[in-house]
Amino acid sequence: MSSISSISSSLSSTYAQLSSGKAINSAADNAAGLAIAEKEDAQVKGLNQGSNNMAQAQDLLNVSDGALQNIQDYLQSIRELAVKASNASVSDSDKAAIQTQIDQYKQGISDIAEQTTFNTKNILDGSQTEYSLATDANGNSTSISTTNATLEALGIDGFDVTGDYDISAIDDAISYVSNALSSTGAQSNALDYAMNYNSYAAYNLTSAKSKIEDLDYPQAVSEQKKQETLQAYALMMQKKKEEEEAQKTRTMLDTSFI
Repeated sequence: MSSISSISSSLSSTYAQLSSGKAINSAADNAAGLAIAEKEDAQVKGLNQGSNNMAQAQDLLNVSDGALQNIQDYLQSIRELAVKASNASVSDSDKAAIQTQIDQYKQGISDIAEQTTFNTKNILDGSQTEYSLATDANGNSTSISTTNATLEALGIDGFDVTGDYDISAIDDAISYVSNALSSTGAQSNALDYAMNYNSYAAYNLTSAKSKIEDLDYPQAVSEQKKQETLQAYALMMQKKKEEEEAQKTRTMLDTSFI
């Protein structure tokens, strides 16, 4: 009976493997292999989450980039008006009208700086300019940064063409935003490289995990047939043994009556 029980257990395990497609369905199948596979699975999930974190960081940078582009457009328009106001033929009333338009552009810049948000966080008003994120399965982190794009940070809060003014203040603001845009692009590219590494590492770990976990179907089917044959043979031998014992018992009984 113990032999049949052992064969039945092996056959049941083979059926489970064929059904799941996995060579390891419990620690009983391969305790060491299961431990390794679970560790690799945790690494893969960590890498994938790290990539998701970086993708969200890229989204934040994209929002920042779009807002800064709009601010840059406003600054270029302000500069154009400032150059116009510097013309000797422009009257004081004309300068006042030009300043009204400049103030509208400055208000547009202020609105963008104060209202640009990502996931409810203001990202251009200077309240927070650095953001930390986990990037891989081991909890390693990096950070990204945005810029303070308020009128004060740009240095043009009091820019007014109706009095003495210096166009270089606008040029400095344009350069400031250009540097911020360059930084945004560089950070996004760095995240791309890190995400590509995560994808490559996750692919290799998944492949290694599959070599441990995935079932070799031809071998499993062959093992199934072998176990079924052994089970059938064991059952046949058990039945034969039972018949022989029954015959022996009958013979002994017949002999006792003689």
